[in-house]
Amino acid sequence: MTSIKTLFAGLFLNVACLTSAFAANPLSVHVLNLQDGLPSAGVTVLLEKQEGNQWVRLSDGVTNDQGRIPALYPKDGTMEKGNYRVTFKTGEWFEKHHTPTFFPEIPVIFKADGSVPHYHIPLLVSPYGFSSYRGN
Repeated sequence: MTSIKTLFAGLFLNVACLTSAFAANPLSVHVLNLQDGLPSAGVTVLLEKQEGNQWVRLSDGVTNDQGRIPALYPKDGTMEKGNYRVTFKTGEWFEKHHTPTFFPEIPVIFKADGSVPHYHIPLLVSPYGFSSYRGN
């Protein structure tokens, strides 16, 4: 009975941590490898905002064991309306896994229009293809 209570307490804590990370930060990403169906831990991801004709670097991070970066936007920042670019450094990741790839990096450009408090950018990737969509 004690181990069941401990299990539920752990699950509750994990959900609470994830929920607070999503609530506090307006941007998260998730990378899944379609070749083996597993999360892609260790992918470097860059975040930039378009200012005129240039891209200004805001932050970067590395995906965790679940293939996620739950808080990619700069800490305590408010996401302004505009165009953003999330660049996944997939070539580095595939090289570390001794897998050739056609895509050294995958930029995903999206528009934050202020209609939602949180944006989630999932990337489904394989050595020769990828897909992304607006997650939640």
